[in-house]
Amino acid sequence: MPSRILKSWFLSLLLALIISTSVAQTKIKVACMGNSITEGYGVKDGRTYPVQLQELLGGTYDVRNYGLGGRTLLKKGDRPYWKEAKYQEALQWQPNVVIIKLGTNDSKPQNWKYKADFKKDYVAFVKSFKKLPSHPKVYICKPMPAYRANFGINPEVIKNEILPLVEAIARKTHAQVIDLYTPLLGHDDLAPDGIHPTAEGDAILAQEVYKAIK
Repeated sequence: MPSRILKSWFLSLLLALIISTSVAQTKIKVACMGNSITEGYGVKDGRTYPVQLQELLGGTYDVRNYGLGGRTLLKKGDRPYWKEAKYQEALQWQPNVVIIKLGTNDSKPQNWKYKADFKKDYVAFVKSFKKLPSHPKVYICKPMPAYRANFGINPEVIKNEILPLVEAIARKTHAQVIDLYTPLLGHDDLAPDGIHPTAEGDAILAQEVYKAIK
Protein backbone atom coordinates (compact mmCIF):
# COMPACT_ATOMS: atom_id res chain seq x y z
CA MET A 1 0.00 0.00 0.00
CA PRO A 2 1.50 3.37 -1.01
CA SER A 3 2.48 5.58 1.92
CA ARG A 4 0.07 8.33 0.83
CA ILE A 5 -2.91 5.92 0.93
CA LEU A 6 -1.71 4.43 4.21
CA LYS A 7 -1.41 7.90 5.72
CA SER A 8 -4.90 8.83 4.50
CA TRP A 9 -6.34 5.61 5.92
CA PHE A 10 -4.64 6.21 9.26
CA LEU A 11 -5.93 9.79 9.48
CA SER A 12 -9.48 8.64 8.67
CA LEU A 13 -9.29 6.00 11.38
CA LEU A 14 -7.93 8.53 13.86
CA LEU A 15 -10.70 11.02 13.01
CA ALA A 16 -13.37 8.35 13.42
CA LEU A 17 -11.92 7.41 16.81
CA ILE A 18 -11.88 11.05 17.97
CA ILE A 19 -15.49 11.57 16.86
CA SER A 20 -16.59 8.34 18.54
CA THR A 21 -14.86 9.29 21.80
CA SER A 22 -16.31 12.80 21.65
CA VAL A 23 -19.85 11.47 21.19
CA ALA A 24 -19.42 9.05 24.11
CA GLN A 25 -18.17 11.86 26.34
CA THR A 26 -21.05 14.19 25.51
CA LYS A 27 -23.85 11.74 26.26
CA ILE A 28 -26.29 12.91 28.92
CA LYS A 29 -25.77 10.65 31.92
CA VAL A 30 -28.90 9.49 33.75
CA ALA A 31 -28.56 7.72 37.11
CA CYS A 32 -31.62 5.73 38.24
CA MET A 33 -31.43 5.39 42.01
CA GLY A 34 -33.85 3.02 43.70
CA ASN A 35 -34.78 -0.29 45.27
CA SER A 36 -35.82 -3.67 43.82
CA ILE A 37 -38.47 -2.02 41.61
CA THR A 38 -35.72 -0.05 39.86
CA GLU A 39 -33.32 -3.00 39.95
CA GLY A 40 -35.94 -5.12 38.20
CA TYR A 41 -36.89 -7.87 40.63
CA GLY A 42 -38.88 -10.53 38.76
CA VAL A 43 -38.82 -8.72 35.41
CA LYS A 44 -38.43 -11.09 32.48
CA ASP A 45 -35.88 -10.52 29.71
CA GLY A 46 -34.22 -7.69 31.64
CA ARG A 47 -36.91 -5.21 30.57
CA THR A 48 -36.44 -3.01 33.63
CA TYR A 49 -37.68 0.55 33.61
CA PRO A 50 -34.12 1.97 33.18
CA VAL A 51 -33.60 -0.31 30.14
CA GLN A 52 -36.87 0.87 28.61
CA LEU A 53 -36.04 4.47 29.51
CA GLN A 54 -32.77 4.12 27.60
CA GLU A 55 -34.71 2.99 24.55
CA LEU A 56 -37.08 5.95 24.79
CA LEU A 57 -34.31 8.53 25.28
CA GLY A 58 -32.08 7.17 22.53
CA GLY A 59 -28.36 7.19 21.87
CA THR A 60 -27.61 10.68 23.13
CA TYR A 61 -28.31 9.46 26.66
CA ASP A 62 -26.51 6.95 28.87
CA VAL A 63 -28.95 5.47 31.42
CA ARG A 64 -27.54 3.41 34.29
CA ASN A 65 -29.44 1.30 36.79
CA TYR A 66 -28.36 1.85 40.40
CA GLY A 67 -31.30 -0.02 41.91
CA LEU A 68 -30.70 -2.29 44.91
CA GLY A 69 -33.35 -4.54 46.39
CA GLY A 70 -34.62 -3.92 49.90
CA ARG A 71 -32.82 -0.62 50.44
CA THR A 72 -34.19 2.28 52.41
CA LEU A 73 -33.81 6.03 52.13
CA LEU A 74 -33.79 6.24 55.93
CA LYS A 75 -30.28 6.18 57.35
CA LYS A 76 -31.58 4.22 60.35
CA GLY A 77 -33.47 1.77 58.14
CA ASP A 78 -32.63 -1.92 58.15
CA ARG A 79 -30.76 -1.66 54.81
CA PRO A 80 -29.85 1.99 54.11
CA TYR A 81 -28.94 2.85 50.53
CA TRP A 82 -26.45 5.29 52.01
CA LYS A 83 -24.10 2.45 53.00
CA GLU A 84 -23.93 0.82 49.58
CA ALA A 85 -21.02 0.94 47.13
CA LYS A 86 -23.49 1.70 44.34
CA TYR A 87 -24.32 5.00 46.00
CA GLN A 88 -20.66 6.02 45.86
CA GLU A 89 -20.41 4.74 42.28
CA ALA A 90 -23.35 6.91 41.25
CA LEU A 91 -21.80 9.99 42.85
CA GLN A 92 -18.43 9.33 41.23
CA TRP A 93 -20.08 8.87 37.81
CA GLN A 94 -21.05 12.56 37.91
CA PRO A 95 -24.51 12.16 36.33
CA ASN A 96 -26.35 14.98 34.57
CA VAL A 97 -29.77 13.68 35.58
CA VAL A 98 -30.70 11.79 38.75
CA ILE A 99 -33.96 9.87 39.21
CA ILE A 100 -34.63 8.89 42.84
CA LYS A 101 -37.27 6.24 43.45
CA LEU A 102 -36.95 5.26 47.10
CA GLY A 103 -39.40 5.03 49.98
CA THR A 104 -41.26 1.75 49.42
CA ASN A 105 -39.11 -0.23 51.87
CA ASP A 106 -39.16 2.64 54.33
CA SER A 107 -42.87 1.88 54.90
CA LYS A 108 -42.00 -1.36 56.71
CA PRO A 109 -42.72 -1.18 60.47
CA GLN A 110 -39.09 -1.65 61.51
CA ASN A 111 -38.13 1.30 59.29
CA TRP A 112 -41.10 3.63 59.57
CA LYS A 113 -40.61 3.91 63.33
CA TYR A 114 -37.90 6.39 62.27
CA LYS A 115 -40.30 8.34 60.06
CA ALA A 116 -39.37 11.59 61.81
CA ASP A 117 -36.03 11.37 59.98
CA PHE A 118 -37.46 10.66 56.51
CA LYS A 119 -37.67 14.25 55.28
CA LYS A 120 -34.26 15.19 56.70
CA ASP A 121 -32.56 12.12 55.22
CA TYR A 122 -34.24 12.56 51.82
CA VAL A 123 -33.21 16.23 51.64
CA ALA A 124 -29.62 15.22 52.44
CA PHE A 125 -29.74 12.52 49.74
CA VAL A 126 -30.91 15.02 47.12
CA LYS A 127 -28.28 17.56 48.17
CA SER A 128 -25.50 14.95 47.92
CA PHE A 129 -26.17 14.87 44.18
CA LYS A 130 -26.97 18.55 43.67
CA LYS A 131 -23.58 19.59 45.03
CA LEU A 132 -21.68 17.48 42.47
CA PRO A 133 -19.53 19.35 39.92
CA SER A 134 -21.83 18.02 37.17
CA HIS A 135 -24.75 19.97 38.76
CA PRO A 136 -27.34 17.31 37.87
CA LYS A 137 -31.05 17.93 37.58
CA VAL A 138 -32.64 15.84 40.32
CA TYR A 139 -36.09 14.27 40.07
CA ILE A 140 -37.75 12.57 43.03
CA CYS A 141 -40.47 10.00 42.42
CA LYS A 142 -43.67 9.31 44.26
CA PRO A 143 -43.45 5.53 44.75
CA MET A 144 -45.76 3.37 42.70
CA PRO A 145 -48.69 1.88 44.64
CA ALA A 146 -48.25 -1.18 46.81
CA TYR A 147 -51.37 -3.11 45.82
CA ARG A 148 -51.33 -5.23 48.95
CA ALA A 149 -49.19 -5.70 52.04
CA ASN A 150 -46.26 -7.95 51.15
CA PHE A 151 -42.59 -8.21 52.18
CA GLY A 152 -43.57 -6.06 55.19
CA ILE A 153 -44.39 -3.10 52.92
CA ASN A 154 -47.37 -1.03 54.08
CA PRO A 155 -49.61 0.35 51.28
CA GLU A 156 -51.36 2.82 53.61
CA VAL A 157 -48.09 4.35 54.83
CA ILE A 158 -47.02 4.89 51.22
CA LYS A 159 -50.35 6.46 50.26
CA ASN A 160 -51.07 8.58 53.32
CA GLU A 161 -47.63 9.51 54.65
CA ILE A 162 -44.84 9.04 52.11
CA LEU A 163 -46.59 10.68 49.15
CA PRO A 164 -47.21 13.99 51.01
CA LEU A 165 -43.64 13.92 52.32
CA VAL A 166 -42.27 13.60 48.79
CA GLU A 167 -44.14 16.79 47.87
CA ALA A 168 -42.68 18.58 50.91
CA ILE A 169 -39.17 17.34 50.10
CA ALA A 170 -39.50 18.56 46.52
CA ARG A 171 -40.44 22.04 47.74
CA LYS A 172 -37.53 22.05 50.18
CA THR A 173 -34.93 20.94 47.62
CA HIS A 174 -36.44 22.49 44.46
CA ALA A 175 -36.40 19.05 42.88
CA GLN A 176 -39.03 18.08 40.32
CA VAL A 177 -41.57 15.42 41.30
CA ILE A 178 -42.38 12.49 39.03
CA ASP A 179 -45.70 10.94 40.00
CA LEU A 180 -45.38 7.16 39.59
CA TYR A 181 -48.29 6.50 41.95
CA THR A 182 -51.30 7.86 40.04
CA PRO A 183 -50.51 6.33 36.61
CA LEU A 184 -50.35 2.85 38.16
CA LEU A 185 -53.50 3.03 40.26
CA GLY A 186 -55.84 0.17 39.38
CA HIS A 187 -53.11 -1.79 37.58
CA ASP A 188 -52.90 -4.61 40.12
CA ASP A 189 -52.49 -7.05 37.23
CA LEU A 190 -49.10 -5.49 36.44
CA ALA A 191 -47.65 -6.45 39.84
CA PRO A 192 -48.31 -10.16 40.52
CA ASP A 193 -46.86 -10.02 44.05
CA GLY A 194 -48.54 -6.69 44.79
CA ILE A 195 -45.24 -4.80 44.86
CA HIS A 196 -42.97 -5.45 41.87
CA PRO A 197 -44.14 -4.50 38.37
CA THR A 198 -43.88 -6.69 35.30
CA ALA A 199 -42.11 -5.44 32.17
CA GLU A 200 -45.47 -3.93 31.14
CA GLY A 201 -45.64 -2.05 34.44
CA ASP A 202 -42.05 -0.93 34.00
CA ALA A 203 -43.02 0.44 30.58
CA ILE A 204 -45.41 2.83 32.35
CA LEU A 205 -42.69 3.88 34.80
CA ALA A 206 -40.26 4.46 31.94
CA GLN A 207 -42.81 6.51 30.02
CA GLU A 208 -43.53 8.78 33.00
CA VAL A 209 -39.83 9.35 33.68
CA TYR A 210 -39.22 9.97 29.97
CA LYS A 211 -41.98 12.60 29.85
CA ALA A 212 -40.45 14.40 32.81
CA ILE A 213 -36.94 14.43 31.35
CA LYS A 214 -38.04 15.50 27.88
